[in-house]
Amino acid sequence: MIRRALRCASNALFGSWPGWVQTGAAFGIGAVMASGQAPLDFWRLALLGLFAALLLIAGAPTAGAAAWLGLFLGAGYFLLALSWIVEPFLIEPEVYAWMIPFVLVLMPFGLGLFWAAASGAAHRLGQGHITRVLWLAILLTLAEIARGYVFTGFPWAMIGHIWIDTPVVQFAAIFGASGLTALALFLAAVPAAFGWRTAALPILMIAALYTTGDDRQSPASPPDPAIVRLVQPNAEQHLKWDPERARLYFDRLADLSAMPSEKAPDLVVWPETSVPYLLNEESGLLQAIGAAGQGAQMAVGIQRVIGNRGYNSMAIITPDGRVAQVYDKHHLVPFGEYIPFGDLAYRLFGITAFAAQQGAGYSAGTGAAVLDLGPRLGRALPLICYEAVFPQDLRAAPTRADWILHITNDAWFGTLTGPWQHLAQARLRAVENGLPVLRAANTGISAVIDARGRVVAALPLGVADFLDAPLPPPLPETPYARNGDLPIVLLLLGLAGLLLILRRLAKA
Repeated sequence: MIRRALRCASNALFGSWPGWVQTGAAFGIGAVMASGQAPLDFWRLALLGLFAALLLIAGAPTAGAAAWLGLFLGAGYFLLALSWIVEPFLIEPEVYAWMIPFVLVLMPFGLGLFWAAASGAAHRLGQGHITRVLWLAILLTLAEIARGYVFTGFPWAMIGHIWIDTPVVQFAAIFGASGLTALALFLAAVPAAFGWRTAALPILMIAALYTTGDDRQSPASPPDPAIVRLVQPNAEQHLKWDPERARLYFDRLADLSAMPSEKAPDLVVWPETSVPYLLNEESGLLQAIGAAGQGAQMAVGIQRVIGNRGYNSMAIITPDGRVAQVYDKHHLVPFGEYIPFGDLAYRLFGITAFAAQQGAGYSAGTGAAVLDLGPRLGRALPLICYEAVFPQDLRAAPTRADWILHITNDAWFGTLTGPWQHLAQARLRAVENGLPVLRAANTGISAVIDARGRVVAALPLGVADFLDAPLPPPLPETPYARNGDLPIVLLLLGLAGLLLILRRLAKA
């Protein structure tokens, strides 16, 4: 019965079902490709998996079969790469654990639809093995770019992220994560299209990119850099909002902030939503936060309510307890921080359960911003949690910052893969923009990342501690910071146009 249902679905959606053996192989190859993501970082194995995937899909008998193989390839890839997605449902398992089987099916196969569309289209456009492989490299790259924008976007675990822990990542300063994805696909496409004898070409290219990346110079540090203290309270997520523990966690934040050091910090940073009270709701709260900095400015993750709307915010608080600046998170997590179309449901039908303005979710801030923290600290680009995975959000800032300030609560992601992948993407944002990143995470990994994407200091997962570090200097504005994904998209469209011209000439 299951086999018959799949055949019916196959005919209705894509076309001919390629069979369990091939779809199972595609699923397994996708899992192999995912091993290139943090924390494993097996990029060589991922490239071999990508090579096998191109061969398998290019060899499909029909476009429908190619689409099915692309779907199962993506499902295997995203199931392993995004295995942390079950962690939020385990915070209160008695309430949410029943959803896990649905999430493990819907998320991988939903994202796999991008790869299915690219695979089916590549088969239709290609007139033979070589051109199908080349079309796959082009269209899979475009599908990965689209994944960062469609339905508010989710560019987590892009194929190109396999390069983050290698010198090749420096290539992102020119073409970004999409360029890294195109690089991986075309390196695998050369031997897949033209045979193993051409494998020397991608090997030599990787060696050249390794050397070039290692040679990229770091900026010179100023003689008296500002000192930033990152506070990691390690508040357990399932206990974080317990009213009886609120004072305990606040005191932990204050005590770590006030710890003596060789050189007093200029800025103290608390993670996303680390303050267990609402901004301006508690008597004496701002004065207590300001005093905890021992003369330093405070950048704290805190929730605030204006009228009937709530915001996930970062507040800059002066030593005398005054709110100097506020940034509200504007790229919210669908179904996590808000329900899509929830406000519309309220206006049309009066359903308040999904509406942000009725307190059932966060409201989005006005957009990307830059905070002026004074002459020593300069201008900081604030990011709250999920916003660090969207390169377009950083480029939307009204002016170029001197550094990136990232606060997050990675306790939602567990301890195995999610926090490491989130850190890796923050490193990639540093390379793309030529800006250092300082990130404070509730349970870790808090880190100082220089403008080349290297972690120069960090606190491990699961510890309550603080980290004092000099603020790394920025690099000059990168080509990617100026141009974004436009150059790589134009390059891919140019290659697609060339293939179409060659196809027409072949028919003439």
